[in-house]
Amino acid sequence: MDIVILESLNISEETLNRYLFPLQQAGHTIRCFARDNDPSKQISQIGNAEAIILANMPLQGNVIASCPKLKFIDIAFTGYDHVDIKTARARKITVSNASGYATEAVAELTLGSAVSLFRKLSEADCRCRDGQDKSGLLGSELYGCTVGLIGTGAIGSRTAELFRAFGCQTIAYNGFSHKKDTETMRYLPLPELLEQSDILTLHCPLTDATQNLINRDNLKYMKKTAIIINTARGAIINAEDLAAALTERKIAGAAIDVFEYEPPLRKDHPLLQAPNTLLTPHLGFFTKEAMEKRAAIVFNNLHRWLEGSPVNVIVE
Repeated sequence: MDIVILESLNISEETLNRYLFPLQQAGHTIRCFARDNDPSKQISQIGNAEAIILANMPLQGNVIASCPKLKFIDIAFTGYDHVDIKTARARKITVSNASGYATEAVAELTLGSAVSLFRKLSEADCRCRDGQDKSGLLGSELYGCTVGLIGTGAIGSRTAELFRAFGCQTIAYNGFSHKKDTETMRYLPLPELLEQSDILTLHCPLTDATQNLINRDNLKYMKKTAIIINTARGAIINAEDLAAALTERKIAGAAIDVFEYEPPLRKDHPLLQAPNTLLTPHLGFFTKEAMEKRAAIVFNNLHRWLEGSPVNVIVE
């Protein structure tokens, strides 16, 4: 069988070869490419492959439709909105993802981003490098804050645990499930959640229900002292509305790791000029530990599909 890896999995060559060896021993051909977002190049690279592996590179419907032998799409990522699932379903192509590999990595970045904003670490670094002191950099503590979570799946739940370890109270949006309140989590309608949150953190998928969820109208509910952290999907927040709220001091700050498109950002992106922002180029999942976990999941997905018993299935 012809199997194509369309982009780097960010693991060592030794580790990759360890996963490829048993596949090659079983008679499968493995072809690896550097990432190329050009659909025509992707069609050429996939060719007659029956299985492909990709991470977060866009995979459009016309690419899927142009690969007649394609039977399995193995997504080395938790989210899958960058893949045309509708076309894959119409073609009866099995699709699996790698949910769970970055739970710790994303939760830790979320917590670190909150500390960075509250303690003004980015500004403090610049001050030190410019030979200045700490004047005007009075920070705040996480202890006693109320953290509002939009999304309490694996990553959201782990993030809540970390914040509670710092002495925070946790609340969550009740719009995605019928989860019941617990001793450590209360579920609230969105306006109430926004009104009560000192830190709002996003951990939900991008769907029709969540796209543009945090917009000008909803931002009005937030405290002027509140911050927003987004490590989920960029389009959940209206970037122009967020930039306006920050510029007008309607909220205190934002840490954004995901955008409407993958970085590098265009120079006219509204958040680049917004004050009190910490912008990172989608590195929430990007730790060596997470990459190793991801590779294990992805190749297990592939082996299980080859055996006829696919796992982590999105489409079958």
